[in-house]
Amino acid sequence: MSEATLSFRLGFELPLFRLRLVREGDPAASRVSIKTPREAASFLGPLMEAPEEHFISLHLNARNQVLGVHEVSHGTLSASLVHPREVFKAAVLANSHALLICHNHPSGAELKPSLDDLDTTAKLVDAGKLLGVEVVDHIIVGSLTENDWYSVREHHPEIWF
Repeated sequence: MSEATLSFRLGFELPLFRLRLVREGDPAASRVSIKTPREAASFLGPLMEAPEEHFISLHLNARNQVLGVHEVSHGTLSASLVHPREVFKAAVLANSHALLICHNHPSGAELKPSLDDLDTTAKLVDAGKLLGVEVVDHIIVGSLTENDWYSVREHHPEIWF
């Protein structure tokens, strides 16, 4: 029996898995605090220029400081697949207190959420309640023009209740 497998009486072996979170970059770097949707949109500036849709999560501590950023999905010009399992896997490993989920609408697409965006948000909010990792907001960003962001929580607070 090797270290990477576990043998059973019936003569078969199963692989063992080891999960490890690796921090990339300088862990001593100062942390950015995000308290408003506008601050989140400002922090997400580079995402506004992406030519394809990206769905990311910002991992926050109890003081709303960004612990890390996780790219959950990198999609096409108009879509990105998102599942709660992928969103919360990194959040649990990073011991996140809360998440701020975000995606972009490239190519000047309208910033209002689609029905799929609202459904995904509701599923993630519910999953976060179950796991004890609050979803603070879902921010949609567009191009670099002023006020080119949309807070799902501000416009659809019913999703959080």
